[in-house]
Amino acid sequence: MPPHTTRPPLRTARNAAGTSILLVEQNARYALETASRGYVLQTGAIIASGSCDELKRDERVKEAYLGRK
Repeated sequence: MPPHTTRPPLRTARNAAGTSILLVEQNARYALETASRGYVLQTGAIIASGSCDELKRDERVKEAYLGRK
């Protein structure tokens, strides 16, 4: 589904007290904008975890999924 159709319901659910969502997404930028915490996998292994701000700064995540900017 395109991000513009999934983003509003995910934000509503995320803001509900006591609600957790498992988001499996290949679009790393969208996932990091949508989630509050994340796990980043590469070839089936977790290479990084933490808040989305931490993951955006992680060199392994940048190299594997975001590009080095």
